[in-house]
Amino acid sequence: MEDTKRLLTTFLTLVAILIMVGMVFIYSASSVYALESCGNAAYFIKKQLFGLVLGLIGLFCMILLPLPAIKKFAPLFFLVSLALTYATLLPGIGIMLNGSRRWLSFGGIMLQPSELLKMCTIMYLARYIEKKQFNLRSLLHGFIPFLSIVGIVILVLLKQPDFGQAVTIGTTALALFFVAQGNLKQLSITALIGLFGATILVYFKAYRMRRILIFLNPWSDPQGAGFQIIQSLVAIGSGGTFGLGLTHSKQKFFYLPMQHTDFIFSVIAEETGFVGVTLLILAYILLLITGVKLARQFTDDFATLVTLGFVFLISLQAIINIFVASGLAPTKGIGLPFVSFGSSSLICSLFMVGLIINCALENNALQRQIQKQI
Repeated sequence: MEDTKRLLTTFLTLVAILIMVGMVFIYSASSVYALESCGNAAYFIKKQLFGLVLGLIGLFCMILLPLPAIKKFAPLFFLVSLALTYATLLPGIGIMLNGSRRWLSFGGIMLQPSELLKMCTIMYLARYIEKKQFNLRSLLHGFIPFLSIVGIVILVLLKQPDFGQAVTIGTTALALFFVAQGNLKQLSITALIGLFGATILVYFKAYRMRRILIFLNPWSDPQGAGFQIIQSLVAIGSGGTFGLGLTHSKQKFFYLPMQHTDFIFSVIAEETGFVGVTLLILAYILLLITGVKLARQFTDDFATLVTLGFVFLISLQAIINIFVASGLAPTKGIGLPFVSFGSSSLICSLFMVGLIINCALENNALQRQIQKQI
């Protein structure tokens, strides 16, 4: 019980640190752009703070909800989030931004339902695995239904299109199947088919193929498609060992696009240097290790699986974002968890943290009950 409490405290401390880092650098990276485009240097940080408040409310709601009720209604949460994500595809309902329909507007507040869908998919898959654990290795009764759930989610995401989110949720789902001791042969074949399918989707979409070519050689179009990654590398290289200092980024002056969202890592590298980004990466590594250790403390299968799923998803998104900003992967449009600007992402991430806290508290309560009986 003490281990669970200690691990949870460490986990929450790391989350709090990442959120604070995000707030500092969202303001630093966005202030010039916000002043120019919105007339208020604090425009984006105010929106992120509003998202933080909503996220904390959601976090406490997830703590207060009984874990058995969350399990029971996991399929309903999944269906609602899937319906909301599908609604983005409907003309007159979904909002088109940057060539993709990923957004809904509620009273002027823009929300990205796919963020909610990722969380609810993990919850539903964790519930499915818990119920089907004795049939999970069966192709007909275990794996095919599991794969069907994931397939539906991926198809909806690809229709937006949101290839990056489809890759992250597909990879996370297979990781969950692996830790649940599913059939490795089925898993391997599916992974190979998925890799082949992703290759086909890239090859037959000109803009995706263009991203691959630019990733391989951004200097082939330095003023066009390669501009963003080149400016990102300039920002990272300019940081040196200790950085230029907080708020002293030069690339944020309209050189680096998406400097407060997908490429905030580059601004952090520019302002804090190698030392700063090393500490940031270390925070994510510790978050992953602590989350896995915490999940292993739980006696409830759903709690273990949902915690592992959430932690893996957050870590995978961090890896992809850092790789993209560093020129080690093609651009994907995935933010840095807890750090990048994006209210929907922050709110849903805090919902996930709330459920992890709930699982830990439920586990402690169960352990105390067992100790009393002994």
